[in-house]
Amino acid sequence: MEKKIGVYICSGCDIDKAVETEGLEKVAANEYKVPVCKTHPFLCSQEGIQLLKDDQKNEGVNCFVIAACSSRYHQNDFDMGKESIIVRTPIREQVAWILEPRDAEGKVNEDTQMAAEDYIRMYTSRVRLTNIPEPYQQEETDKSLIVIGGGVAGMTASIEAAKAGYKINLIEKSNQLGGFALNDKSIIPTQMPFEDLMPNNVSELIAETEAIKNITVHKSSTVASIAGEPGAFQVKLENAAATEFKAGAVVMASGATPYDASKLTDLGIAFDNVVSSIEFEEMAKSGALKRADGQPVKSVAFIQCAGSRDEDHLPYCSSTCCMTSLKQAAYVRELDSEAKAYIIYKDMRTPGQYEAFYRKQQDDPGVFMTKGKVVAVNELSDKKVGIDVDESLLGENIQLQADLVVLAIGQVPSTLEEGSILNLQYRQGPDMPDLKYGYPDSHFVCFPYETRRTGIYAAGTVRQPMDNNFAVRDATGAALKAIQAVEMADLGQRMHPRSGDLTFMSPDLSRCTDCKRCTEECPFGAIDENEKGTPLPNSARCRSCGICMGACPERVISFADYSVSILSEMIKNIEIPDEDDEKPRVVVFICENDAMPALEQMAMDRQKISPFVRFIPLRCLGGNNLVFVSDALSVGVDGMMYMGCKHGDDYQCHFIKGSELCDERLGKVQETIGRLALESERIQQFEISLNDAPKLPQIIADFMEELEDYGPNPFKGM
Repeated sequence: MEKKIGVYICSGCDIDKAVETEGLEKVAANEYKVPVCKTHPFLCSQEGIQLLKDDQKNEGVNCFVIAACSSRYHQNDFDMGKESIIVRTPIREQVAWILEPRDAEGKVNEDTQMAAEDYIRMYTSRVRLTNIPEPYQQEETDKSLIVIGGGVAGMTASIEAAKAGYKINLIEKSNQLGGFALNDKSIIPTQMPFEDLMPNNVSELIAETEAIKNITVHKSSTVASIAGEPGAFQVKLENAAATEFKAGAVVMASGATPYDASKLTDLGIAFDNVVSSIEFEEMAKSGALKRADGQPVKSVAFIQCAGSRDEDHLPYCSSTCCMTSLKQAAYVRELDSEAKAYIIYKDMRTPGQYEAFYRKQQDDPGVFMTKGKVVAVNELSDKKVGIDVDESLLGENIQLQADLVVLAIGQVPSTLEEGSILNLQYRQGPDMPDLKYGYPDSHFVCFPYETRRTGIYAAGTVRQPMDNNFAVRDATGAALKAIQAVEMADLGQRMHPRSGDLTFMSPDLSRCTDCKRCTEECPFGAIDENEKGTPLPNSARCRSCGICMGACPERVISFADYSVSILSEMIKNIEIPDEDDEKPRVVVFICENDAMPALEQMAMDRQKISPFVRFIPLRCLGGNNLVFVSDALSVGVDGMMYMGCKHGDDYQCHFIKGSELCDERLGKVQETIGRLALESERIQQFEISLNDAPKLPQIIADFMEELEDYGPNPFKGM
């Protein structure tokens, strides 16, 4: 497209109290020969938007540099149509609100004005290289879903999606639907007053699933392979018919398995009258509680966290065991009003409305509960079981005897116990990356259900430990996400986290050296490769983070509005003062998901920082290409800061490991510049979250103070 650039400067929101907008217009007009440069007191107002539209119509402006507020504001207001390019220049947050304003006499601070002028330079140069992104149109998209697992979560996801009008292929490995819920005698209460157990309704759920025309149930089937991408997955089943079909998205609801109780030898599992909570449920469902010798049970002791929260077994809490034992204690009292139930717990966890059921069991005179540590389980001469409990609530040691002991065991995701569920035909392997406990890796706050494999969603106990009631809600959410995925794929738009984004990686394979770094470092498995190692992008899997762009040493990967060239040009268009001016320049690459909101919160609080800092946003720090360092040092930048998410085991990165990859790359470049006798501390990375907004001024001040000790960049002026 033939570009005609217009630079529009807002003087509202205290911008005119900090800078001379006429000076900004001169930079655009004189240095960059921008034909249209205008200032308006409130660009976001109806009159301001009309000014842009009039220039679009009458002047032919199709590239708009909006020097005003952050792009997080007024996104729809500044939408000038699909044939126009909008570049937002946040001089409100990055200049007017955080740098020194005019003095009492109305004189502009020189350094504040220089910062604003630099941002005009940076973003005007950016718009010159920015192109209009186009949606990724697949030849044909399929809007049906596959749901793997016919338990409560799988059936719920199928029903909810089918009710919304979508076709479902429901895959169940056994010869019947229902999953683990088939074994339940009753279920935990789901409605007011949340005090009484409810009948197991799994049979009704099965009947509803099998009656819906939009749901095709494949029993005695497993997934042989899944290839392709969202909107165009190719699925093969391993069953008698060797079924094949297409699908737009996948819901994995393959469930969990109980922890292997035979490993709990220290809790007496080998004794005749010690059973797992799974075995006890089956016993209660049969209608009679009996010891191994057939005698009726008059006392039952439940040992909580049996193997859970234990580094030798399951390090995590399965979150369901407490309510299961309370439910089973109710069975004891229901089946024999003279029988007693004892519950020995580390902590009693009954979230939300479940507290009402917990209180009712507390009020039952036949149910006894105590916090304590089980130190011994012994079989007595009459085959009863003795339990020694230390550290009770009363501070005393307790000895109990029971006819039957029940070990409340936790859950293990099916992905650990059953091998590959998905059998993905991806370069990065057949399964989804998981956390250290075997659950699919996803961001539990920002992106529940989403996994590292775009268009594939986890629901129910395969995602995290939960009971059937929570699995119903979980499956509904996953189904809605899967529907959103197929609709966005059909539109050629990004699903998350840059929802609606139209930018897709565009590699210049003629210059590719087949180094495989992009295929290895992509967190989402978006890039496969041929037999030679040449990248094969699957664009609908891509999340536009730019990690591949940062990984590529040849800089052959770019996006229409985001590339190494664009960001390098922004660096090169920062005006670098002479060494004698003693005005250092620091470039701060800041991730748009965590650190940028912290910066904007700092700006809202009107906290001040050094005027010598220039911010450049990155979609993710993983998009950092080492050429940025060489470009910055070569033009005379004195220091570089990278601000992004926390990384490591407890990561916060929206793009999984982008900040971690940036840290690794910077470590290498710091070694290199150290060999050039340049201080490696000139380049530093900082972990920033929204909560760190109050700390940002001090973080920047400390860096600037350290930089002052090193002096100017020795390459300045060369």
